[in-house]
Amino acid sequence: MEPSKKAVSRRTFIGTTATVAAGTALGGSSLFGAPAILKHIGDTGTPAAGVSLGVITYSFRSMADQSAEAILQYVLDSGLRAIELMGDTAESFAGKPDNPLDRRAYFGLRRKQREVGKLDAGEEKQLAEMQQQADAYRKEVAQWRASVSPGKFREFRSMYDAAGVRIYAFKPAAFGMENTEQEMHWGMETAKILGASHVTLEHPGDDAHTMKLGRLAKKHGVYVAYHGHEQQTPTFWDTALNQSAYNALNLDLGHYVAAGNPAPLGIIRKHHDRIRSMHLKDRQTPAHGKGNLAWGSGDTPIAGALQLMKKNNYSFPATIELEYDIPEGSDAVGEVKKCLEFCRQALG
Repeated sequence: MEPSKKAVSRRTFIGTTATVAAGTALGGSSLFGAPAILKHIGDTGTPAAGVSLGVITYSFRSMADQSAEAILQYVLDSGLRAIELMGDTAESFAGKPDNPLDRRAYFGLRRKQREVGKLDAGEEKQLAEMQQQADAYRKEVAQWRASVSPGKFREFRSMYDAAGVRIYAFKPAAFGMENTEQEMHWGMETAKILGASHVTLEHPGDDAHTMKLGRLAKKHGVYVAYHGHEQQTPTFWDTALNQSAYNALNLDLGHYVAAGNPAPLGIIRKHHDRIRSMHLKDRQTPAHGKGNLAWGSGDTPIAGALQLMKKNNYSFPATIELEYDIPEGSDAVGEVKKCLEFCRQALG
């Protein structure tokens, strides 16, 4: 943890954890001020009217403190008790080397190169230097993963378990085509240590790679759930699903809508038994500009999806992913609370 990061008070954190644990032991109707509908800890998510709800820790990326303790506090303060865990949170806790790369600048240049088609000479040079830095760091991380003790990840899970927070999915940057097979084995074994039923990653768009990941997933007894953005279509996952029973969907309903797919609830009905978790955000259709808006303002049928899950007893968690602009005077925790309240009203 960097010294410049604002640390959560250990006394405050321990007090919060104790409060949650006490509430669970006493069988009360609420946990640390959570809404009354959140009455117990589920196996896959925070249950609300029979639907499992969670949040991806990426939602809290704008908060100043990104330590494991702080992320846990944000989850608790949001009223949720189940998460899709981004890899950096757990890996930094375990001592992962700091990344010297200016990731904002790096991904900004890559995005411009992809969307515009070319960069000027200065930008080309800068991107090449950054790519060398990124490649060197990737090798350093691969070496670290090969030697890190699993004990720190057990400690991480114990801390979250003590607070009543379930980790149902793990998303480390360990499953790409540029990663070593040893890293992929590590990622799946670490997911199991953390208690996750599946790992998530961006769909690689390569059939040989999804075949490989499906094979490794079967060996480790965890699922690989592929995420997509605007490349999602009704047949986007078909090849991977046919390759292995351990290949699955990490459907993003908002991006699916922004991609222009009609009848978005149809993909849930079609693949409900292969969806391991589903991201929720409110995006517009292409005709309306594809915006990412406060929930209830866009075209994504979030309420309809939740009601469909409730009606059909679908067990996969619906994951809140905060991606719209945070309004002035609020923060990520406050906005995730609003998203949770939207879910509660939809399921009421």
